[in-house]
Amino acid sequence: MLIGVSPVISPDLISVLHRMGHGDEIVLSDAFYPADSCNARVIRADGIKIPALLDGILRLINIDPYVKDPLVMMKAVKGDSLDPAVEESYTKAIKHIYPDAPSITRIDRFAFYERSKTAFAIVVTGETVKYGNIIIKKGVVPVAPHWAK
Repeated sequence: MLIGVSPVISPDLISVLHRMGHGDEIVLSDAFYPADSCNARVIRADGIKIPALLDGILRLINIDPYVKDPLVMMKAVKGDSLDPAVEESYTKAIKHIYPDAPSITRIDRFAFYERSKTAFAIVVTGETVKYGNIIIKKGVVPVAPHWAK
């Protein structure tokens, strides 16, 4: 265990976060996501919900402020609907660490799958909510971290 690192962050996940460069993306997927079909680097975080992972991860990396859509979720398929509480819970976790974070952008299901194929890694979580997947684009680490101010 490391001081200051959330217990939801496994050794494999901390290694991936460390090896990611700015502009790399990480997918936090629900328990049903076809992760192994989309990416060779898959980390398991079974039983852990995405808001808890967002809180732990965003204490260790920055959200890329230089791109249009650094936070992306899947749109509902035609005829289906989104539960607004899902995005609200993710936004709350994100804004707790980054109050000025941009809004989450929604993209088509198959565009999301394609984007996850080029992500640095996919973390399969214990999340079971519908349309609960999110992509985070890592930014440059500042000289003085936001939490040290």
